[in-house]
Formats: sequence, structure tokens, C-alpha cells
Amino acid sequence: MRRRAFLAAAGALGVRGATPAFAGGRRVLHVRPGDSVQAAVDAVTGVGWTIVVHPGTYREVVNIPADKAGLTLLGAGRDPRDAVVVYDNANGTQKPDGSGTYGTAGSATFTSAAPGLTVRGLTLANDWLRADHPDITGTQAVAAYVTGDRSSFTHVRLLAHQDTLFADTTALTAFARQYYRDCYIEGDVDFVFGRATAVFERCHFHTLDRDVAFKPEGMVFAPSTARANPHGFLALRGRVTSGAQDGAYKIARPWVPSYETTAWPSLVVRETELGPGIDAVAPYVNMREAYPWQSMRFREYRNTGPGAEITVPENRPQLTDTEAASHTRAAYLGDWCP
Repeated sequence: MRRRAFLAAAGALGVRGATPAFAGGRRVLHVRPGDSVQAAVDAVTGVGWTIVVHPGTYREVVNIPADKAGLTLLGAGRDPRDAVVVYDNANGTQKPDGSGTYGTAGSATFTSAAPGLTVRGLTLANDWLRADHPDITGTQAVAAYVTGDRSSFTHVRLLAHQDTLFADTTALTAFARQYYRDCYIEGDVDFVFGRATAVFERCHFHTLDRDVAFKPEGMVFAPSTARANPHGFLALRGRVTSGAQDGAYKIARPWVPSYETTAWPSLVVRETELGPGIDAVAPYVNMREAYPWQSMRFREYRNTGPGAEITVPENRPQLTDTEAASHTRAAYLGDWCP
């Protein structure tokens, strides 16, 4: 609830659809309060443009298509909290044209299929709340849905509840690479999920407290890696904190979609501080009993903190030193050096 209050505080700066101006003939567009980030995206022609988003709250949906390759979105403030792109669609939200609901991917505030995307110093948020919509059962509400190869996010805040970041690919055979560095990502259920090859370096994952009587309250990761892809999610040198009770969260559960039953989810969490919010005794759980987490590619390596304590070794599969050498940023990203 505090996040919604924060976003609403700048609501007077909302979008009025103004067209952003060019800057000095360079391939730069500036977006200021009253302008539209989407209008700037639409104005981009060719490769290598930069959109500078000035401090303010931009309540709109932003969609970057695949033909906007090499685009950079740059927050102009000193803090990623200064420039906020936010909307409030959910999976079960009805579309205005009456054609049905948005679905999980369609609920995203920010969507990008563009290769070579760079995002720095922004907040991307979905402030849809379950409590405000008790009639809606499709409660996934995505902040960012990313499918383009070589997508890079630095000092970006990603805020939502269920399914905050959908790190995915355009097709089962596409092994899109994504890199998140020094980002803050918060949510509750499966809030980092998808089949992309994604590296999270020095990122801060924060689990939210839910007013529910059951445990677990949620899971940080839900990878759905394609079986043919040797690399799924890699979280390294980060930390996991929690606003919930100790042990209320799991590190992950495997997502094997009904439309993609060949998936073989892959997750490595290494050299990461796991706070007491993580259930140290049983940090993984099944999404469906037909696909037990023990049969998935879930591994840890040299994690620290109370949530990393190994009390039941069979519940916490570890990499050997030799195996760990194959689970690095370079190994996952290959010839791409973001």
C-alpha cells in the first residue's frame, strides 16, 4: 500500500499525450511531465536512439516493438525513484474493447521485444492491488515483460506483486539473453519468472508481506527454461530481503507451462545473501506435483545469511567448485558484454 501512495503523490504530472521534442538534432528525445513515453518510442526511427525520461510519474502502458533495436531509455534523475512509469492492468482486467481480458503478458506496464534494449535509472511498476479487485481471480499484474535478446537493465526498480518481471523469449527456440545489474525487484508470488537466459548481478530482491493465513506466502523465482537451453536464471552477488515473517518465502518453484510441457526450469543462486524471510529448511516447492522441483536444474553455491543455512542437505542442491565455473555472467551471456 505504501508504494501506491508514493506513486499517486506525483499523479498530477500524468500523461497528456504531448509529443516529445528533438534535442539539438541528435538522436535523443526528451520526455517531460505531461509528455508520453510511448509517443517518444513511436517517434523513434532507426537504430541507436536515446529517450531521456525526466523526473515525474508517467501513468501509461509502454510497448517497444522489435523494430526499435538498440534503444536506450534513461532516467534523468539522480535516483530511479525520480522517473516512474506505472499502470494497473492485471491478467483478469477486461479490455476496453470488450474482447476479453489482458492475460498475464498483456497486463505488463512495460513491454519490450526490441533487441539491444538498454534501460537505466527508471522505476517500472504495476500498482494493481488484489484488495481493490476481489472479483478478479487472474491476479498476475506484470511490471515488465521483456523478450528481446541483449536487453540490459541497470539501476532499475521493478515493482509489483504477483509476476513482477516476466523475463521471457519470443519463441521456444529463441534463447534471449537479459542482464540486470544493481536492480531492485519486489513482489510476492513468482515475481521473477520466464524462460529467458537472465543474469541478475548485485540485484536486491524484496518479498512483500501478504495478509494471508497460509505459507508459503510466495516465491522469488519461477523459471520456465526451455529444455534445449543450457542456461536459465543466474542470480549472483545479490541479496534477498523480506517484509514478511521469517521463513514465509521460498527461493523458487519450477514453472512448466501447460502450453510448453517440455520445459526444464534452470536456476542458479550463488554468492547471494538470503535473509530470514527465506525458508532455509525447504527453500523450493512444486508448482505442480507432476513436475517436482527435485527433477529441475536448481542449484546454489556459497550463499550466506540465515535463509542459506543448510539444515536438510537434500533440500538444497549445491554446485561443486568445478560446476560453478560454468555458471558465470560470461558463460550465460556468451559474446555479449553489456
